[in-house]
Amino acid sequence: MLMHLQVRNFAVVRQLTVDFQAGMTAITGETGAGKSIALDALGLCLGDRAETDSIRTDADKAEVIASFHLRPESPAEVWLTENELRDDEEPDHCVLRRLITREGRSKAWINGYPVNVAQLKQLAPLLVNIHGQHEHQLLSKPEHQLDILDAYARHSDVLKEVASAYQHWYQLRKQQKQALLQQEERQSRAQLVRYQVEELDQFALREGEYPELEQQHNRLSNSSALQEDSQFALNALYEGEHNNAYSLVQAALSRLEEQLSIDPQLQPAVKLLSEASVQIEEAARELRLYSDNVEIDDELLNQTERRVTQAVQLARKHQLDPDELPALHQRLSQELADLEAAEAELASSDEQVQAAAQQYRKLAAKLSKQRQRAAQELSEQISASMRALNMPHGRFVIAVEHQEQAPATRLGTDAVVFQVTTNPGQPLQPLAKVASGGELSRISLAIQVITAAQLTTPTLMFDEVDVGVSGATAATVGKLLRQLGKNNQVICVTHLPQVAALAHQQLRVDKVTDGESTETSMVPLDHDNRVIELARLLGGDTITATTKANATELLATAS
Repeated sequence: MLMHLQVRNFAVVRQLTVDFQAGMTAITGETGAGKSIALDALGLCLGDRAETDSIRTDADKAEVIASFHLRPESPAEVWLTENELRDDEEPDHCVLRRLITREGRSKAWINGYPVNVAQLKQLAPLLVNIHGQHEHQLLSKPEHQLDILDAYARHSDVLKEVASAYQHWYQLRKQQKQALLQQEERQSRAQLVRYQVEELDQFALREGEYPELEQQHNRLSNSSALQEDSQFALNALYEGEHNNAYSLVQAALSRLEEQLSIDPQLQPAVKLLSEASVQIEEAARELRLYSDNVEIDDELLNQTERRVTQAVQLARKHQLDPDELPALHQRLSQELADLEAAEAELASSDEQVQAAAQQYRKLAAKLSKQRQRAAQELSEQISASMRALNMPHGRFVIAVEHQEQAPATRLGTDAVVFQVTTNPGQPLQPLAKVASGGELSRISLAIQVITAAQLTTPTLMFDEVDVGVSGATAATVGKLLRQLGKNNQVICVTHLPQVAALAHQQLRVDKVTDGESTETSMVPLDHDNRVIELARLLGGDTITATTKANATELLATAS
């Protein structure tokens, strides 16, 4: 629950510190005093838009700090733990702080940790639920009526399932539509790629084959010269009849070996010539083997030349080098497989879309049944509250029409209509067509009180939701809010003495001006000051003994 609120330089507030208690708290004050200032300031702490014009005129920044007490294992405590924002020293406390500057900058903290506004908005509904004075104006809107029913039914899990099923169906339909739009282009591309793959399949150039073909073609086209030159070298080195290299080296070696005994310094030369002789023999052996194996094969040369030519032509067609053809072949084969898979997927997409549609309709029907059960319960409770709020013949019905073939939405396919009758013999009609302004306010109040009781939010705030109510009806409103305060902290801004008297705590808002500046304050009232404030609410600025006696009686009755 909200324990403490500190406001500085916000609107007409210079400095405001308020402590709140459990139960029901009433905030009263003269018209224009700024009774809703605390709610507005708290709204800033809960993530409302930061406006620079909300900063006090003579200040350069505004600051709001709100402190809450948390129940163990409450949704707010769980959220803080999951987001690593819990105060480990005081895990049952939560402190929100918001700062806005004249330059338009905004900063926020949770338990001293810097956060963004989105995080404040996530935490806000787990701490406070605010009901505004103009909320009854939303009652005629179908989407708001649906929100009220869903909030009462508390079936967020089913709503998530329906939204998820809708999203899945929507995505499948979107993909199918996109695939259909691209089908002609895809089929045209597949036809071209299929032809190219077949051509490359037929040619079947393997990785690394083209450099081998080039080398083979070069060797075959020069085979005669290779054989002739290798034979010439063989003759010059070894097999020639006259003066071949081997015989000359051997002759030189023989002479020098004879001279070794005379001069050993010839040994290095003798050694090198001996090695050269061996090398010449080895070279001759390799040349003989090479010469014997040189191919002069015109048919193989023609085959190789044709394959090289084909490779060059294919490469030119695809604007790349011949040795890149195998990689291109692989890429085009994969593209063709993907295109064919897309066609197959499109063929089966109808079944997928139909299955997703059936799942969505099934969940939407489940949601509708839950809404219908909740609608019956809520209708009976609102009807009873209407009668208690001086509408003795009031009857309220929430009609839930499940339209199985209606266009799908994230919220299902139900049409929800709030219907009401306030006079005997009058048929049920849509709320906006039947209820007067005062009746609409009372019905709205009944709905807000009843639905608020279903909420797990610890603090409920009502901003002049009792507008248009007076007399005995006002007392009933007060009783409803006080009863709500048994399980929740209830803070209400009111102008009705019957409502304020039933509060466990009362705060008075005062506005003081010196002609140049204005300040608003909020003070808790003891018993005697509550009597005076209630007397003012009963009789206006002139407080008489009669109004004070009436105020004392109101307080006594409430106690």
